[in-house]
Amino acid sequence: MDAELLARLQFTLTASYHFIFPPLSMGLGLMLLVVSGLYLRTRDPKWRRLSFFWVKVYGIVFAMGVATGIVQEFEFGMNWADYSRFVGNIFGSLLAAEGVFAFFLEGGFLGLMLFGGNRLGPRMWFLASAMVVIGAHFSAIWIVAANSWMQTPAGYDIQALPEPARAVMTDFWATVLTPSFMPRLLHVFFASWTAGAAFVASVSAYYVLRARHADLGRASLAVAVPFFIVFAVANAFVFGPESARSVAENQPTKLAAMEGTWQTEAGAPAYLVGWVDEEAGTTTGLAVPGLLSFLATGDPNATIEGIDSFETPPTVVNLTFQSYHLMVALGFAIVPFALLAGVLWFWKRKLLEYRWALWILVSTVFVALIVITAGWWVAEFGRQPWIVYEMLLTADGTSPVVSAEEIVVSLGGFILLYTILLVLFVYLLNKKIQHGPEPLESLEARPVSELPDTLRDIFTSRGTGEERMTR
Repeated sequence: MDAELLARLQFTLTASYHFIFPPLSMGLGLMLLVVSGLYLRTRDPKWRRLSFFWVKVYGIVFAMGVATGIVQEFEFGMNWADYSRFVGNIFGSLLAAEGVFAFFLEGGFLGLMLFGGNRLGPRMWFLASAMVVIGAHFSAIWIVAANSWMQTPAGYDIQALPEPARAVMTDFWATVLTPSFMPRLLHVFFASWTAGAAFVASVSAYYVLRARHADLGRASLAVAVPFFIVFAVANAFVFGPESARSVAENQPTKLAAMEGTWQTEAGAPAYLVGWVDEEAGTTTGLAVPGLLSFLATGDPNATIEGIDSFETPPTVVNLTFQSYHLMVALGFAIVPFALLAGVLWFWKRKLLEYRWALWILVSTVFVALIVITAGWWVAEFGRQPWIVYEMLLTADGTSPVVSAEEIVVSLGGFILLYTILLVLFVYLLNKKIQHGPEPLESLEARPVSELPDTLRDIFTSRGTGEERMTR
């Protein structure tokens, strides 16, 4: 195995693992705001308990996102030095914007959100939580903007001298608002919100099944199921197809790889399932004639370019094809799950009586995360052999001084580290879910009058300065 393939494998593993957590934190953060808002509106103690519970779960997810995301920064510099040099002028501005507009906002309010719930008061705590959630979404905006620039570059010029050549930003907003940016951003947002609603519904259904915290589980289901339906349906039928149409318009080579279309043809079929033989240049499977042309252009007789017609054809065709069809199949499968849960819930709360339906609901969060990961693979594999679409080949973006042996060592270290993190994440998350929401009286701050004498003296400034310091 050469250094380029190993570097690609390493980034695939680390980025795929990391990409689970930011979407989940955005979706869970939105649901946390809904639950906290219900407490502000109703003052019902159950929403207060659920707010404290979900903010602790959010803290675990957020921490994993940070721990796994920082690795990408090092990989850019070590394994992809030529790529970093080429896009540095572009990415420097976008990632700086993320730091200014997102990271500081998240970091400034994160401590208040995680530890200030019983000190700030409900309104101020809601505000702090909202700032963290908004910051997470701001962060996603700039990351998606940077990745979208790699997919559909705009607002740049190539500076040839001094060598080596590099891309230089000429129009900040053109760079941000590339043709693929808005469809991809909305697709990411709704996929994240679907995963967050599925997560809350999954844990809530588990509590009902186990008859533990069942009253809180039922309350959470009443909130999560409607959001789950809306987000899943909107993503499957509106924002997912719109993102695919953007690919058809701006990245025809990726579209050809996604559907395994080898020959340019009018009325191109779309495969429901299939297999791509890259050596033979053929795709076999169950296909619907004219469907790809219709989905891509609105005309079932439109001509779709095939892989063989491109000067630089896609190189990871079967993996892109399978990832895309996995994403589509499971993305649409979530919709009947959500609708079924909604029908059974609003029909005299029958959902609470059918254990099989609750178990399906428990599984939906795992399906949603698989869909998100498959979508990430489609975006990245489908762009190959370009690391920056039609500008810089992946083979030209590696670090010439890093050997395959060095990457093997770091890859092994990352696998070990991420395995430990996964075990720790599952342990902490399972422990928190098994423990469940705490009683409200153990959550609220104790009044000074109820503190032990020593602590009460400190907070009321009784005693001499020397005595207070001693205490």
